[in-house]
Amino acid sequence: IPTTCTPCSPAIQIIPALGTHAPMTPSQIEIMFGKELSKKDPNPFIVHNWREDVVTIGHAPAEMVSEATYGLVNEPWPAQLNKLVWDKRIKRNDANNNGNPNGNGLPPLVISVGQVVPHEVLGMANFNKNLFVGVGGVEAINLSHFVGAVHGMEKLMGRGQNPLRSILNYASKEYLQDQLDLWYILTVMGSNNATGEVEMKGLYIGNDVQCYNMACDLSLQVNFNLLPKPPKKMVVYLNEEYHSTWLGNKSIYRTRMAIDDGGELIVMAPHVETFGEDERIDALIRQVGYVGTPAIMEAMEEDKELKSNLSAVAHLIHGSSEGRFSITYCPGRLTREEIESVGFQYASLEAMERRYDVNGLEDGWNTEVNEDGVEEEFYYISNPALGLWAVSSRFEDDSEVSTFSRGKDDGASTAIASNQEASAQSGGVGGWKRAPISKPTRD
Repeated sequence: IPTTCTPCSPAIQIIPALGTHAPMTPSQIEIMFGKELSKKDPNPFIVHNWREDVVTIGHAPAEMVSEATYGLVNEPWPAQLNKLVWDKRIKRNDANNNGNPNGNGLPPLVISVGQVVPHEVLGMANFNKNLFVGVGGVEAINLSHFVGAVHGMEKLMGRGQNPLRSILNYASKEYLQDQLDLWYILTVMGSNNATGEVEMKGLYIGNDVQCYNMACDLSLQVNFNLLPKPPKKMVVYLNEEYHSTWLGNKSIYRTRMAIDDGGELIVMAPHVETFGEDERIDALIRQVGYVGTPAIMEAMEEDKELKSNLSAVAHLIHGSSEGRFSITYCPGRLTREEIESVGFQYASLEAMERRYDVNGLEDGWNTEVNEDGVEEEFYYISNPALGLWAVSSRFEDDSEVSTFSRGKDDGASTAIASNQEASAQSGGVGGWKRAPISKPTRD
C-alpha cells in the first residue's frame, strides 16, 4: 500500500471483486487494468479471501429472507464485507484519520466499478452485489445463492427488482449509506452491430440505487434478446475464457427462458476440462449431478457436506434443465463417461465442429440440412455472457409462486447448516436424466 501521495497521485488500493473466484493472474490484471497500474510499485492490488478477510457488519431480518424464500428459510442474512473496505468508514476515519494518507481531512473514497448485465442469482449484476458478494464472505454468498435458487432463476434473470436484491438494498441502506463515501461506476456493454466487437453502450455514476436502475433499463435494451418464437435447437459456443463449467453454465442460464419445451441445447466447449475448479465441490457435482431441484434438495437434506455448501446447491439447481429440455455437451477435455455421469448427453466435439462451423455462423437464426436431407432451423450464440435470450411468454410471467416451492405443502422450513463452508468456483451445467452411477457416500 503506498505510504505517500499527492493530490495528483493519490494512494490507490484495488480489490478485484472475486467473490468465490480464484485470484487474478498478473497477465489477467494487465489485460483488465492496463500495464501502468499492473506494474505500479508498490503493488496496489489486494486479493480478496472470502474465507478469511471478512467482517459481518449487520443482518437483514429473518422476515425478509422468509419472504424471499417463500418461507423455506427463516433466518437473518449476514451482510459481510472485506475488512479493508469496512476500515474505510467515515466515522472511524474522522476519529483517527487512518486509511486517509492524504491527510486532508476527507474520508477515504470507495469506488465500486462493474458491468450491469442479466445475472442468474441477482437478476441483474453489479451495484451492491460488488460489495456484499464480490468482496463478501462465505455465509453471505452461500445464503444469497440459495435464496436466488429458491426464488427461481427464470423469475430473476433480467429483473433488477426482486426479493434477493431487496435484501441487499436493505443492507446497503442500513449499513453502507452513512458509513462509507461510496460511489458506483456502472457500465453497460454490448456488441457493435457493424463490427461485432464489444463496446461500451452506457456509463452511469452515482452513490445510490438510481444509477443502478438506469443502467438496468439500458441493459435490458442492449443485452436482452426477445425472440419471436422459442427455438427447438440452440447452439452455444464457449471460447477460451470458459475452461470450466463454473463459467460455461452461462450457456444454460442465459438461454433457458428462450428454448422450447422438449428442445435441445448444444454446448460446444473446446476448453472445458472440469466441472468445478475446487476439488471438493467438483466431487459433489460428480456425486449428485444436475438432476433437477427435487432430487438436489433431497441430496442436500441427506448429505452434511452438501448442506454446508449452499452455493454449490444453488449451482446444481441453476444448472439443471428440470427435464424441460435436453443438453448435449461437447467438451474438449472431459470424457463421455464424465459427461453422462452428471446428466448430460454427450457428443463428439470434432463431429459437432464439422456440423456447426462457428467461423461461418452468424449470431441468431441459422439453418442446417440434417442427415435426412431436411432443412432445420437453429439459433446460434457465440458468447452467452453478453446477453439474455427469452420469449415474451416466459419473461412476462410474474406469478408469485416459485418453481422451487411447488408441491411443498408441509409448511416446513429448510434447515441449513450453521457452519457454511467455502465452495470456491464451483458449478456446472446439466440436464435431467443421468446415467446409473453409485450413490454418493453419506455422512
